[in-house]
Amino acid sequence: MSTIHIVGGGLAGLSAAVASAAQGASVMLYEAAGQAGGRCRSYYDAALDAVIDNGNHLVLSGNTAVQEYLRAIGAKDALAGPEHAEFSFADLGTGARWTIRPGDGPLPWWIFDSARRVPGTKPWDYASIGLLLTAGRSQRIVDVVSCKGSLWEKLLRPLLLAALNTEPEKASAVLAGAVLRETLAKGGLAYRPRIAKPNLAAAFVEPALAFLGTKGGAMVHLGQRLRRIAFEGDAVAALEFPESTVRLAPEDTVVLAVPPWVTADLVPEIKTPTEFRSIVNAHFKLAPPPGAPAMLGVIGGTAEWIFNFADRISVTVSAADAIVDKDREALSWTLWADVARALGIDSTRPPWQIVKEKRATFAATPEQAALRPGCRTRWRNLLLAGDWIDTGLPATIESALRSGHKAAQLACARVAV
Repeated sequence: MSTIHIVGGGLAGLSAAVASAAQGASVMLYEAAGQAGGRCRSYYDAALDAVIDNGNHLVLSGNTAVQEYLRAIGAKDALAGPEHAEFSFADLGTGARWTIRPGDGPLPWWIFDSARRVPGTKPWDYASIGLLLTAGRSQRIVDVVSCKGSLWEKLLRPLLLAALNTEPEKASAVLAGAVLRETLAKGGLAYRPRIAKPNLAAAFVEPALAFLGTKGGAMVHLGQRLRRIAFEGDAVAALEFPESTVRLAPEDTVVLAVPPWVTADLVPEIKTPTEFRSIVNAHFKLAPPPGAPAMLGVIGGTAEWIFNFADRISVTVSAADAIVDKDREALSWTLWADVARALGIDSTRPPWQIVKEKRATFAATPEQAALRPGCRTRWRNLLLAGDWIDTGLPATIESALRSGHKAAQLACARVAV
């Protein structure tokens, strides 16, 4: 019987494994770390005496691959969020506060209501968003729309910075348009914010491993770092691990679902993005004040998004290269000062933790986007998966899951031939 060998147990690899196993394929999943999940992970933190996520990974209600994956693993109720799209903001410079409340449907009637749209904007300002939907592959956002004014500063820049993890002015207009096409262009029901509950692992990882455990033809091997891929002609012949070598049958398929730099080391012929952007997250063990929004955008501070959980407050800073190498203690004070001002609470810093991801995503510039390979490779039994391959979306959970699902479809189709 042929086997689909999946290297990498992050969300792309898990997605490939789940989709393959659901179709009855024999699956072998190999993960270098001692746990699955990759960057989408949860762990017990002694400083906070709590289980926390490495970062705040936001998904939206219209993320179709997320919904399909969660249904497949029996975790369709693992995300929480408001019934309608709402985005609250606080400007630390001016003290202004506002909440954007789009309508549910695709027709943007809400832009004609000054109480629901971005303060300081007019209805016709929003027409510029449509220009991003038809941008060329070499264009930056700044080449297509004006990167100034209230709409940009108070809505588009914060949202695109979070989605692209790249300075929006330098980022790919095509990737920005892809985000907007699946969110703002579809109406509020498609971009209601959703947060994993109680944590990322419980929503995306543990149910997937449990699902694979119910499939007799699926095996998960943790602590197995791939050292070398052996090729013979136009096919992968063997996977070499530190303590064993897995030889492939002619009908077997390999899905390589590892970060781009690992892919480049294992298969130098495959082009991959070469520039990356960091993310800094801070976690504070303090219950938020009553009435605090679940998610708060911050303008004019170092903090960019504040996430309020029942027992803690978390902060995310995207495209954080300017601060990622700063002292953790100093970062905690800087970010907590922003939190205290934004939420109107005492400035006494509670127990804290800083989590840095130096290579969180590829830089979503036109030049780096052009380096993203497709799922197929020149080897007949080698496929790629990961949020960094060319999914048409920036490096997000949705992108990772789509890539894994596509790889599974191609692998299973090959098995069926």
